[in-house]
Amino acid sequence: MQDGESDTLLFLTDAQLRRAIEAMFFAYRGFTADPDRILAERGYGRAHHRALHFVGRAPDTTVNNLLAILGVTKQSLNRVLRALVEDGLVESRVGERDRRERRLRLTERGAALEAQLSDAQRARMRAAFRAAGPQSVAGFRQVLEHMMDPEMRRHYAAAREER
Repeated sequence: MQDGESDTLLFLTDAQLRRAIEAMFFAYRGFTADPDRILAERGYGRAHHRALHFVGRAPDTTVNNLLAILGVTKQSLNRVLRALVEDGLVESRVGERDRRERRLRLTERGAALEAQLSDAQRARMRAAFRAAGPQSVAGFRQVLEHMMDPEMRRHYAAAREER
């Protein structure tokens, strides 16, 4: 940051914050547009996308871990997982150490769908980062990280360490 820039950022007006919020809404709409079309063709929604994404990122994750990451009810997640398992996209296994837990992993078909969804989002992110310039990438990530609740920031940090 240049001299005085941090002071300017501390005193954003309500109008500037409102524009940033609106930009986030419209950006999210664009970010989800391509995956939404792909999902709609299969009768799925964003909840299915999030489940596929996080199961794909952490094969053999538990249902409880997925519940914590997604912040949804067990009933809601079970409905999503049931559809993904029945359609052959996610495999659910009983835990080896704890038979009460269920371990989740993508099947080959599930991994292919997750890759198709992620490819669309990566292409949009790559184009946006190229247009904004390399100095914007770190700042964008920092803003997003600071918007996360502490518990979500811990999940995010753990996921980054797993790579």
